Amino acid sequence: MTNPAEPSTARGEETRQRIVDVALRLFEEKGYAKTTMRAVASEAGVSLGNAYYYFSSKDQLVQGFYVRMQNLHEEAVRGRLGPTTSLAQRWLLTENLFLDVAEPYHQFAGKFFAIAAEPTSPLSPFSEESREAREASTAIMRSVVEGSVIKADKRLLTELPELLWLAHMGVVLFWVHDSSPGQARTRLLVRRVAPLLERIISLSRLPVLRSNLHQLLDLIADLGPSGS
Repeated sequence: MTNPAEPSTARGEETRQRIVDVALRLFEEKGYAKTTMRAVASEAGVSLGNAYYYFSSKDQLVQGFYVRMQNLHEEAVRGRLGPTTSLAQRWLLTENLFLDVAEPYHQFAGKFFAIAAEPTSPLSPFSEESREAREASTAIMRSVVEGSVIKADKRLLTELPELLWLAHMGVVLFWVHDSSPGQARTRLLVRRVAPLLERIISLSRLPVLRSNLHQLLDLIADLGPSGS
């Protein structure tokens, strides 16, 4: 999270976004390890102290990028899900909108993945430091579920936003490694997976599956992201 004392003015937000933009460019050009806060501040046209006022470390700069991505995703999704109550169609649209907003950052994401994938890294999407972005993304998945009409096991429906977030993380992982033009293979993946997800969720109503399903949900909860 960013400094809680950061200015809420439009000018302050503009400065904050400029620092993030510069950091992303330098991370891509020089690599994460070789990029310093001093270099970021210089390129952004702010003092080093001012840069640290907004972000206390390089890790927080990346967290700022995570939050920005979720904000862009939420803005893209807002008002677009209303016409359909199909869970499959709502999830498919949500994932495609994420791919739209994330496309300009695909090259950066590929270079950055090795750091974020380290289990102990604060930049992991499962870390406590990534909680704000993770909760924002889960909230988007909650809107997918709450506007849908689907008959399923009651507990599964309650926990479905978190499970769809995990599925979203799988999509992001595939997207990071997708070298096809416009990441077309990722779009094919979500198009094929969406109806399968809806069918599997519907099958959760069957009594023969319920006991095993609840054991699986218990396991996922026990192994869930830190701090969740």
